[in-house]
Amino acid sequence: MIDIIIDMVLLLFLTVMAFTILRLRDLLSMAMILGLYSLLMAGLFMVMDAPDVAFTEAAVGSGVATILMLVTLTLTRIRYEKKAAGLQWRPLIIVLLTGAALLYGIHDIPPVGDIEAPAQQHVADRYIAEARNETGVPNMVTAVLASYRGFDTLGEVVVIFTAGIGVMLLLGNGTRRYRG
Repeated sequence: MIDIIIDMVLLLFLTVMAFTILRLRDLLSMAMILGLYSLLMAGLFMVMDAPDVAFTEAAVGSGVATILMLVTLTLTRIRYEKKAAGLQWRPLIIVLLTGAALLYGIHDIPPVGDIEAPAQQHVADRYIAEARNETGVPNMVTAVLASYRGFDTLGEVVVIFTAGIGVMLLLGNGTRRYRG
């Protein structure tokens, strides 16, 4: 019961922050609130028992992304967003269609923690029973991430490494300045 209350409070804060971000024109304030939004998302992931996702969201979303936005604002010396000519219908329609597709897609997902969920039927039991014998790794989490899901973990590391290299290339050595 307390988890549901925490979820609802976090979702309320997230909704308020999202509407606040939409209304702001000050880019510095917007960057700060986006950092807080990511931090609240990390809290929500923790409540949903996904500490790995929460840690990544806190580090990348709240930490690195906020710093990059602040550095970009400093380098470009742009402080306020220009007022839009009117309501942008095309992006709004795309967002609404994407949201509808996502809501339709989650219709068949079993509830969190459901013992009868397909993922709980055979894989988890095998990992628990055979992980140490098959991989030789005493820690079950490490065995799953490094052995059973090794290619997936490698892919995630490659994506993070590529993103880091891309950010370093975009930032350069700081000698070029935006002239706008």
